[in-house]
Amino acid sequence: MSLSVPLPERSLRWIQVLLAVACGLTIANLYYAQPLTGLISTGLGMPHSSAGLLVTLPLAGYGTGLLMIVPLGDLFENRRLVLLLLGIELLAALALSFASWPPLYLFVAFVIGLVASAVQLLVPYITYLVPEAARGRAVGRVVSGVMLGIMLARPASSLIAHAASWREVFRVSALLMASVMVALRLALPTRQPAPGLTYGVLLRSMRTLFVQTELLRRRGIYQAFLFGAFSVFWTALPLWLSGPAFGLGQQGIAWVALAGVAGAIAPPFAGRLADRGLARTGTAAAMLLASVSFALSRFAPAHTPLSLGIVVVSAILLDFAVSANLVLSQRAIYSLGAEQRSRMNSLFMTTFFAGGAIGSALAGWAYTHAGWTGVAVLGTLLPLIALAYFATERRETAPACTAPSLP
Repeated sequence: MSLSVPLPERSLRWIQVLLAVACGLTIANLYYAQPLTGLISTGLGMPHSSAGLLVTLPLAGYGTGLLMIVPLGDLFENRRLVLLLLGIELLAALALSFASWPPLYLFVAFVIGLVASAVQLLVPYITYLVPEAARGRAVGRVVSGVMLGIMLARPASSLIAHAASWREVFRVSALLMASVMVALRLALPTRQPAPGLTYGVLLRSMRTLFVQTELLRRRGIYQAFLFGAFSVFWTALPLWLSGPAFGLGQQGIAWVALAGVAGAIAPPFAGRLADRGLARTGTAAAMLLASVSFALSRFAPAHTPLSLGIVVVSAILLDFAVSANLVLSQRAIYSLGAEQRSRMNSLFMTTFFAGGAIGSALAGWAYTHAGWTGVAVLGTLLPLIALAYFATERRETAPACTAPSLP
């Protein structure tokens, strides 16, 4: 691995901010459509029974990109690869804004998720630039951008669609992606991986990495349970808030989602903990906090101002816990070897992304059969299961351990 030139401290700080913004704006493309499924399906002439595809296909594309595209960071020059993917993202966003044929829209929605996996090339980029002692804080700042992008995308798209149309959401996104591309082209140094790899060797090596690297495997499973809980909460919450207990409309739900953004302060805090050698303590605390957030939500009395306040506090605590553990986990796996970092990030993200998908599916089932009580019980249990598994971790399974020696 090589970087073009060492960077001064001031430039590094600006690059961290830029990477956070780039990650947030890119990941947001996966979530813009979620509150607009009714508008988009009507505009395209799709039956409402198929509207779920508008949300599912970008996420399916992202999951595919995590496995098939992110490992390319260990093969190709990183800045050029990122700019190529973001260029496709820009064109795809424009295509969505003009699409009128449902199959075309759905295909492009999959593509926009596929190339949005560039986020997971940008997050570890900062680890090649900063010293080991500051790596946790740097990763935390960049991950803050990811979490803000996820949390702000839904209310932002709702407001733009309300003021103009759903098509304008994607035109604004294309403009923002163009700005990000220019900034990254000017600011990022080149990063050239070690030569000699092929794509086939790259993909085959990932199985060995996952099987033989216990820290990677464990961290992926921990975060899968926490992200599963996160998905349970945010999938079921709109159903609960729009139901008889609260009777909120789309705008009210958007404001509750916006309040959850406060949880995005967690990544820099978690990064500092990791840099001080307190990753184990932080991990256990994050799991407990996630479980407590669901238990707290169960005590929200219906039809009172206090109930909505409790829901908001629960959302903030959960978002804080999940994003904190994400940083603690990424900080740990990024210590295992720069030459394999993109592949390890790919495996880690794919593992916990699968947990989120399962959580979303379970949320609908739990809410249908047991209301919010069922959701709260499910959400309370998932982090506790992760905590029980975490309790079996040997102290030797620490960030200091090494990954298997692979190409």
